[in-house]
Amino acid sequence: MPITTLDGIIAGSKQTVIFNKSVARTSVAGVPFSVFDLAGNPGAGTLAGVNTANGVFPNDNQAGVPVITDFAGANIGYLQIVDFSNTVAGRLFVYDRLFSAGAYQFNSAVTLTAQPSYASRVPNLDYKGLQIWITCVTAFTGLQSIAVTYTNQDGVTGRTTGTIATGVAPTVGRMFQLSLQAGDTGVQKIESVTSSVATIGSFNLNVFRKLWSGRVKFANDGDIHDFTKTGFKQVYSDTSLSYAVQADGTSTGLPSIDIEIVNG
Repeated sequence: MPITTLDGIIAGSKQTVIFNKSVARTSVAGVPFSVFDLAGNPGAGTLAGVNTANGVFPNDNQAGVPVITDFAGANIGYLQIVDFSNTVAGRLFVYDRLFSAGAYQFNSAVTLTAQPSYASRVPNLDYKGLQIWITCVTAFTGLQSIAVTYTNQDGVTGRTTGTIATGVAPTVGRMFQLSLQAGDTGVQKIESVTSSVATIGSFNLNVFRKLWSGRVKFANDGDIHDFTKTGFKQVYSDTSLSYAVQADGTSTGLPSIDIEIVNG
Protein backbone atom coordinates (compact mmCIF):
# COMPACT_ATOMS: atom_id res chain seq x y z
CA MET A 1 0.00 0.00 0.00
CA PRO A 2 1.21 3.56 -0.62
CA ILE A 3 2.50 5.55 2.37
CA THR A 4 0.26 8.62 2.63
CA THR A 5 0.65 9.80 6.23
CA LEU A 6 3.40 10.81 8.66
CA ASP A 7 2.38 7.85 10.83
CA GLY A 8 3.03 5.63 7.81
CA ILE A 9 6.53 7.06 7.43
CA ILE A 10 7.30 6.53 11.11
CA ALA A 11 5.99 2.96 11.07
CA GLY A 12 7.55 2.01 7.74
CA SER A 13 10.55 -0.31 7.35
CA LYS A 14 13.71 1.70 6.68
CA GLN A 15 17.11 1.03 5.15
CA THR A 16 20.10 3.20 4.25
CA VAL A 17 22.10 2.82 1.06
CA ILE A 18 25.54 4.42 1.03
CA PHE A 19 27.48 6.01 -1.79
CA ASN A 20 30.87 7.65 -1.42
CA LYS A 21 33.98 8.01 -3.54
CA SER A 22 37.62 7.86 -2.48
CA VAL A 23 39.02 9.06 -5.83
CA ALA A 24 38.22 12.32 -7.65
CA ARG A 25 37.89 12.90 -11.38
CA THR A 26 39.11 15.89 -13.34
CA SER A 27 36.01 17.78 -14.42
CA VAL A 28 34.89 20.98 -16.11
CA ALA A 29 33.27 23.69 -14.02
CA GLY A 30 29.49 23.64 -14.26
CA VAL A 31 29.37 20.41 -16.29
CA PRO A 32 27.95 17.08 -14.99
CA PHE A 33 30.38 14.15 -14.72
CA SER A 34 29.77 10.51 -13.86
CA VAL A 35 31.82 9.02 -11.03
CA PHE A 36 30.39 5.52 -11.47
CA ASP A 37 33.73 3.95 -12.40
CA LEU A 38 35.75 5.45 -9.52
CA ALA A 39 36.78 3.62 -6.34
CA GLY A 40 34.67 3.96 -3.22
CA ASN A 41 31.66 2.36 -1.56
CA PRO A 42 30.19 0.60 -3.41
CA GLY A 43 33.28 -0.28 -5.42
CA ALA A 44 34.01 0.98 -8.89
CA GLY A 45 31.63 0.02 -11.67
CA THR A 46 32.44 -0.32 -15.34
CA LEU A 47 31.63 2.79 -17.34
CA ALA A 48 31.30 1.05 -20.72
CA GLY A 49 27.95 -0.52 -21.54
CA VAL A 50 27.57 -4.14 -22.60
CA ASN A 51 25.02 -3.98 -25.44
CA THR A 52 24.71 -1.66 -28.44
CA ALA A 53 22.09 -3.57 -30.43
CA ASN A 54 19.29 -3.72 -27.84
CA GLY A 55 20.40 -1.98 -24.67
CA VAL A 56 19.78 -3.32 -21.17
CA PHE A 57 17.44 -2.67 -18.23
CA PRO A 58 19.90 -2.09 -15.35
CA ASN A 59 19.18 -3.09 -11.76
CA ASP A 60 21.03 -3.06 -8.43
CA ASN A 61 22.77 -6.38 -9.12
CA GLN A 62 25.72 -4.67 -10.77
CA ALA A 63 29.17 -3.55 -9.66
CA GLY A 64 29.14 0.10 -8.63
CA VAL A 65 25.43 0.20 -7.76
CA PRO A 66 24.28 0.20 -4.10
CA VAL A 67 22.16 -2.84 -3.25
CA ILE A 68 18.60 -2.15 -2.07
CA THR A 69 17.13 -4.85 0.17
CA ASP A 70 13.90 -6.24 -1.25
CA PHE A 71 10.72 -4.79 0.21
CA ALA A 72 8.33 -7.10 2.06
CA GLY A 73 5.28 -8.33 0.19
CA ALA A 74 3.60 -5.62 -1.88
CA ASN A 75 5.24 -2.76 0.03
CA ILE A 76 6.11 0.42 -1.89
CA GLY A 77 9.44 2.20 -1.32
CA TYR A 78 10.11 5.93 -1.11
CA LEU A 79 13.15 8.21 -1.02
CA GLN A 80 12.80 9.67 2.48
CA ILE A 81 16.11 11.28 3.53
CA VAL A 82 19.31 12.22 1.68
CA ASP A 83 22.35 13.07 3.82
CA PHE A 84 25.02 14.47 1.49
CA SER A 85 28.35 16.30 1.36
CA ASN A 86 31.35 16.83 -0.90
CA THR A 87 34.91 18.10 -0.61
CA VAL A 88 34.20 20.62 -3.38
CA ALA A 89 31.34 23.02 -4.07
CA GLY A 90 28.79 22.05 -6.67
CA ARG A 91 25.59 20.10 -7.21
CA LEU A 92 24.98 16.37 -6.70
CA PHE A 93 22.37 14.38 -8.60
CA VAL A 94 20.76 10.97 -8.05
CA TYR A 95 18.93 9.13 -10.84
CA ASP A 96 17.33 5.79 -11.47
CA ARG A 97 19.12 4.46 -14.56
CA LEU A 98 16.25 2.87 -16.46
CA PHE A 99 17.98 2.01 -19.71
CA SER A 100 21.59 1.79 -20.85
CA ALA A 101 23.05 1.12 -24.29
CA GLY A 102 26.62 1.25 -25.51
CA ALA A 103 29.43 1.70 -25.66
CA TYR A 104 28.95 3.35 -29.07
CA GLN A 105 31.94 4.36 -31.14
CA PHE A 106 32.52 7.88 -32.44
CA ASN A 107 31.09 6.99 -35.90
CA SER A 108 28.17 4.75 -34.89
CA ALA A 109 24.85 4.62 -36.73
CA VAL A 110 22.76 1.98 -34.95
CA THR A 111 19.04 1.17 -35.08
CA LEU A 112 18.13 -0.69 -31.90
CA THR A 113 15.84 -3.72 -31.84
CA ALA A 114 14.21 -5.82 -29.11
CA GLN A 115 14.82 -3.14 -26.50
CA PRO A 116 13.87 -4.20 -22.96
CA SER A 117 10.99 -2.37 -21.31
CA TYR A 118 11.62 -0.30 -18.19
CA ALA A 119 7.91 0.19 -17.47
CA SER A 120 8.16 -1.69 -14.16
CA ARG A 121 10.16 1.20 -12.68
CA VAL A 122 8.02 4.04 -14.01
CA PRO A 123 5.43 5.03 -11.39
CA ASN A 124 1.88 4.92 -12.78
CA LEU A 125 3.40 4.33 -16.25
CA ASP A 126 3.88 8.09 -16.49
CA TYR A 127 6.91 8.58 -18.72
CA LYS A 128 6.90 12.35 -18.42
CA GLY A 129 10.13 13.73 -16.98
CA LEU A 130 12.36 10.88 -18.18
CA GLN A 131 15.61 12.17 -19.68
CA ILE A 132 18.12 11.03 -22.32
CA TRP A 133 21.81 11.40 -21.44
CA ILE A 134 25.12 10.34 -22.91
CA THR A 135 28.27 9.61 -20.90
CA CYS A 136 31.75 9.58 -22.41
CA VAL A 137 33.40 6.19 -21.87
CA THR A 138 36.68 7.09 -23.55
CA ALA A 139 38.09 10.49 -24.48
CA PHE A 140 37.22 11.94 -27.88
CA THR A 141 39.23 13.79 -30.47
CA GLY A 142 37.26 16.27 -32.51
CA LEU A 143 33.99 18.02 -31.68
CA GLN A 144 31.57 15.13 -31.38
CA SER A 145 28.01 15.31 -32.81
CA ILE A 146 25.32 12.90 -31.51
CA ALA A 147 21.58 12.54 -32.20
CA VAL A 148 18.98 10.00 -31.03
CA THR A 149 15.53 8.98 -32.24
CA TYR A 150 13.05 7.76 -29.63
CA THR A 151 9.44 7.01 -28.75
CA ASN A 152 7.98 9.83 -26.65
CA GLN A 153 5.94 9.76 -23.44
CA ASP A 154 2.69 9.18 -25.34
CA GLY A 155 4.00 6.35 -27.52
CA VAL A 156 4.65 8.47 -30.63
CA THR A 157 7.59 6.97 -32.54
CA GLY A 158 10.25 8.60 -34.70
CA ARG A 159 10.87 11.59 -32.45
CA THR A 160 14.33 13.19 -32.70
CA THR A 161 16.49 14.78 -30.04
CA GLY A 162 18.36 17.96 -30.61
CA THR A 163 21.83 17.14 -31.93
CA ILE A 164 24.55 17.40 -29.32
CA ALA A 165 27.42 19.37 -30.81
CA THR A 166 29.84 19.16 -27.93
CA GLY A 167 31.95 22.19 -28.84
CA VAL A 168 34.86 20.43 -27.14
CA ALA A 169 36.63 17.07 -27.31
CA PRO A 170 34.84 15.35 -24.39
CA THR A 171 36.84 13.57 -21.69
CA VAL A 172 36.03 10.40 -19.77
CA GLY A 173 32.95 10.67 -17.56
CA ARG A 174 31.59 13.87 -19.09
CA MET A 175 27.80 13.83 -19.41
CA PHE A 176 25.47 15.58 -21.85
CA GLN A 177 21.68 15.74 -21.68
CA LEU A 178 19.94 15.54 -25.06
CA SER A 179 16.99 17.89 -25.55
CA LEU A 180 13.71 16.26 -26.62
CA GLN A 181 11.75 17.25 -29.69
CA ALA A 182 9.50 20.28 -29.20
CA GLY A 183 6.36 19.35 -27.28
CA ASP A 184 7.80 16.15 -25.78
CA THR A 185 8.24 15.69 -22.04
CA GLY A 186 9.55 12.13 -21.71
CA VAL A 187 10.69 8.96 -23.43
CA GLN A 188 9.38 5.39 -23.58
CA LYS A 189 12.01 3.81 -25.82
CA ILE A 190 15.27 4.57 -27.64
CA GLU A 191 15.07 3.78 -31.36
CA SER A 192 18.41 4.76 -32.92
CA VAL A 193 21.75 6.42 -32.20
CA THR A 194 23.82 8.39 -34.71
CA SER A 195 27.29 9.78 -34.05
CA SER A 196 29.74 11.63 -36.29
CA VAL A 197 32.57 14.16 -36.67
CA ALA A 198 35.05 12.88 -34.07
CA THR A 199 37.82 10.42 -34.97
CA ILE A 200 38.30 8.63 -31.63
CA GLY A 201 36.04 8.07 -28.64
CA SER A 202 33.07 6.11 -27.31
CA PHE A 203 29.99 6.81 -25.21
CA ASN A 204 27.02 5.25 -23.43
CA LEU A 205 23.42 6.31 -23.84
CA ASN A 206 21.11 6.27 -20.80
CA VAL A 207 17.51 6.99 -19.93
CA PHE A 208 17.35 8.50 -16.45
CA ARG A 209 14.52 9.16 -14.03
CA LYS A 210 15.69 11.99 -11.78
CA LEU A 211 15.18 11.25 -8.09
CA TRP A 212 17.00 14.06 -6.28
CA SER A 213 19.56 16.87 -6.46
CA GLY A 214 21.23 18.98 -3.78
CA ARG A 215 23.63 21.89 -3.66
CA VAL A 216 26.97 21.77 -1.78
CA LYS A 217 27.51 25.47 -1.20
CA PHE A 218 31.25 25.36 -0.44
CA ALA A 219 34.06 22.83 0.01
CA ASN A 220 33.41 20.24 2.76
CA ASP A 221 29.83 21.44 3.09
CA GLY A 222 26.71 19.31 3.11
CA ASP A 223 23.09 19.09 4.21
CA ILE A 224 20.31 16.70 5.12
CA HIS A 225 17.16 16.71 2.98
CA ASP A 226 14.10 15.13 4.58
CA PHE A 227 11.00 14.00 2.70
CA THR A 228 9.76 17.59 2.36
CA LYS A 229 12.81 18.29 0.16
CA THR A 230 13.31 14.93 -1.54
CA GLY A 231 9.71 14.95 -2.75
CA PHE A 232 9.24 11.43 -1.34
CA LYS A 233 9.91 9.96 -4.79
CA GLN A 234 8.94 6.33 -5.29
CA VAL A 235 11.86 3.91 -5.62
CA TYR A 236 12.01 0.20 -6.28
CA SER A 237 13.92 -2.67 -4.74
CA ASP A 238 15.79 -3.14 -8.04
CA THR A 239 16.42 0.57 -8.69
CA SER A 240 19.79 1.19 -10.36
CA LEU A 241 20.95 4.27 -8.48
CA SER A 242 23.19 6.48 -10.61
CA TYR A 243 25.06 9.59 -9.48
CA ALA A 244 26.47 12.69 -11.15
CA VAL A 245 28.59 15.54 -9.85
CA GLN A 246 28.41 19.05 -11.32
CA ALA A 247 31.31 20.75 -9.59
CA ASP A 248 31.99 24.47 -9.51
CA GLY A 249 35.66 23.77 -10.29
CA THR A 250 37.82 21.25 -12.09
CA SER A 251 37.48 18.28 -9.73
CA THR A 252 34.48 16.14 -8.81
CA GLY A 253 35.81 15.94 -5.26
CA LEU A 254 34.91 13.09 -2.93
CA PRO A 255 31.11 13.05 -2.73
CA SER A 256 29.26 11.21 0.03
CA ILE A 257 25.53 10.44 -0.18
CA ASP A 258 23.53 8.40 2.35
CA ILE A 259 19.99 7.66 1.24
CA GLU A 260 17.29 6.44 3.62
CA ILE A 261 14.53 4.48 1.89
CA VAL A 262 11.28 3.75 3.69
CA ASN A 263 8.76 1.16 2.55
CA GLY A 264 5.37 0.20 3.80
